[in-house]
Amino acid sequence: MTTRDLVYIALFAAISAATAIFPPITLPFGVPIVVQSIAPLLAGSIIGAWRGALSIVLFIALVAIGLPLLSGGRGGIAPLLAPAGGFVFSWIIVAAVVGWLIQRRHGNAGLVYRIASNLFGALVISYPIGIVWLSYSTGMTLQAAAFAACAFIGGDIVKVIVASVVSRAVQRAYPIII
Repeated sequence: MTTRDLVYIALFAAISAATAIFPPITLPFGVPIVVQSIAPLLAGSIIGAWRGALSIVLFIALVAIGLPLLSGGRGGIAPLLAPAGGFVFSWIIVAAVVGWLIQRRHGNAGLVYRIASNLFGALVISYPIGIVWLSYSTGMTLQAAAFAACAFIGGDIVKVIVASVVSRAVQRAYPIII
């Protein structure tokens, strides 16, 4: 691991923390959508699979030791073990998978491919992990937990598009990163 790798990992852990400053957007029926779940998409898309995943591991470790880095100023073990904790832990795999998919194109991933890769990470990877955790931690059936999670799909699609556009712009400006 080089100094550059460590800098990228630390930088994207910091970016993950910085996304917590955006307040949750509460939908009319009381469901809060947080911007912070864009962080693993950006990390994987911009710095690649293993660096992106390690940046999320570092971020979660900082939250676990008590730093209030989650949306709403939460930190410690309790929010990680809360019903939404499965989604947070899934970010490690999301960053790795999205990064791997983008890296397969050797930096030539177009916008449509990036959207598809980020959509795969955000919905196909994150949702099953988060839904199982939600079901287990609340006692809901898997079906009820999946139905509850559907409220977040619209916001996640917007985050996928934003992450894809931003990662493509960064890749064009700094092609050496990935």
